[in-house]
Amino acid sequence: MQETVHHIAGRPSPTASRSNLVEAHSIDYIPLKERHGKVWHLWPVWFTGDAHLATLATGVLGLSMGANLIWTIIAIVLGCAFGTFFMAFHSTQGPQLGLPQMIQSRPQFGYMGALLVWIIALVCYIGFNAFNQLLAGQTIHQLTAVNTKLSFSVFTIVSIVIAIIGYDWIHRAQRLISFIMIAVLVVFTVGVSAYAGFPGHAFDLASFRSIPFLAEFFAAAAYQLSWAIYVSDYSRYLPPDVGVRASFWWTYLGALIGGAWMMIVGALAAALAPKVDVAQAVLHAGNLIFPGFGVIVLVASFLGLITITGLNFYGGSLTLLSAVDSFKPVKTSVKTRIISVLAVAVAATAIAFMASGNFMTGFGNFLTILLYLFTPWTAINLVDFYFVRHGMYSIREIFNPKGMYGRWNWRGLVAYAIGFVVMIPFFSTGIYTGPIAHMLGGADISMLVGLPVSTIVYLLACRSLNLAAERRLVERADASLEPVVAKRSHAPAMADAK
Repeated sequence: MQETVHHIAGRPSPTASRSNLVEAHSIDYIPLKERHGKVWHLWPVWFTGDAHLATLATGVLGLSMGANLIWTIIAIVLGCAFGTFFMAFHSTQGPQLGLPQMIQSRPQFGYMGALLVWIIALVCYIGFNAFNQLLAGQTIHQLTAVNTKLSFSVFTIVSIVIAIIGYDWIHRAQRLISFIMIAVLVVFTVGVSAYAGFPGHAFDLASFRSIPFLAEFFAAAAYQLSWAIYVSDYSRYLPPDVGVRASFWWTYLGALIGGAWMMIVGALAAALAPKVDVAQAVLHAGNLIFPGFGVIVLVASFLGLITITGLNFYGGSLTLLSAVDSFKPVKTSVKTRIISVLAVAVAATAIAFMASGNFMTGFGNFLTILLYLFTPWTAINLVDFYFVRHGMYSIREIFNPKGMYGRWNWRGLVAYAIGFVVMIPFFSTGIYTGPIAHMLGGADISMLVGLPVSTIVYLLACRSLNLAAERRLVERADASLEPVVAKRSHAPAMADAK
């Protein structure tokens, strides 16, 4: 039995020891005997995943469009609560399937069809890490006067090391930094809240403006939803008996508190110093509490930026391996992981090195449009898991190019295309503003359209699925995989997390 556990669709999977420094698993199934960790460990992963330097800017959007501070804060909290809801349900898939996030798209889109989503995800990983690297270099330069490119080169090397070492050390680093960030954020929030230098209308509830409120709400929601493409990468080693409810809430509360708190810090700082960039505003606000505290806030936030860049390299490498696996089966090994991490890191660093201000602005708008493509994906992936197949997938068939899920699944692809197209009139970016977004003064509510439309189209398309026959195929295909996997008698339901 143990030998069959470590072979998925005929390809070997490493019997990784937890004593090994470098993680050996990548896109392959994590056997039950190697599952470990506690479900609460998801909280610091996603608290620190959000509580870092790059999150600050999202909290400034409402203020920049004319909202006052109190309505910006309300929009941040509500937007984070909305976007994190979907992201956290993806996290629950990891313990149930023992697979990273993006490879789970094959049952909905097909063995080759999922490649379309993976390419978009890979570009996003690379692009956002290029921004993170530039932000890191600029921050170090502001604090120490060290050359920007030298600064982000050192930053990149540290992030690469974190990604290569892998899952367990990512969790440990996130836990350590979460304690530091909580202490720093408590002092900052209490200190700044007691300061009397805010504009007179900052907390006036009567000064509501709908357009900046909606813009901030959906910016915060989209920021949180963007984690969905790799959230179960960091829950897949947990044993399946942790349950849906626990994995949902530990992820949800970690990401919600970390994201909303950090965005609010950005909003508070910007309200006190509206004419400078957000990092300078945080520096100024921190120094109002006591001299030098602004530097402490930036340094603590910078630590989180290092680890989230490592997470992006890690997730990007898994997505790259998933894409390669579509053409040639990937043999999981430490060497394969290292090569894939380095490939993603080289691509991101090349963009960062050649970047000019105009290029990065245009590239940022391009990445924003790519993020729209994850709205229909998240709807399809979650609906399939919770309401169509109820978590019953064949691990072996996911890795079988001629298997039961087909090479191209028209149901997922059609729902995805329709969901994206109906969102276009609601887009609001520096490249394109749709007619409805223009009527709304630039507010982007495309997520509210893409999620339900993709869901409805996919559910209608799945009415022709013979799920009873498919379940019998799943049980036969995975009968020798592992006893618990083969005997799953009930599947996760959305209600389990309530």
